[in-house]
Amino acid sequence: MSRRGNRILVPQAKAGLEKFKAEIASELGLTNYESIDKGELTSRENGSVGGEMVKRMVQEYESKI
Repeated sequence: MSRRGNRILVPQAKAGLEKFKAEIASELGLTNYESIDKGELTSRENGSVGGEMVKRMVQEYESKI
C-alpha cells in the first residue's frame, strides 16, 4: 500500500495558503511564523494555526451557500 500524504492538488494555491497561515499565526500571537522552526512550537500552537485556518475556510464556504 502506498502512502500519499498531503498532496498539493492546486500548486498555484500554495503561496496563498502560506500567506493565510502567516496571517492566522500573527493573529494568534506567533510572530515571524514563516521563519520559526515549527519543531520548537508546541503541538497546541501548531494545531491552533491549522485549526483556525480550517474554521475560517468552512465559515467562508458556508457564507457562500
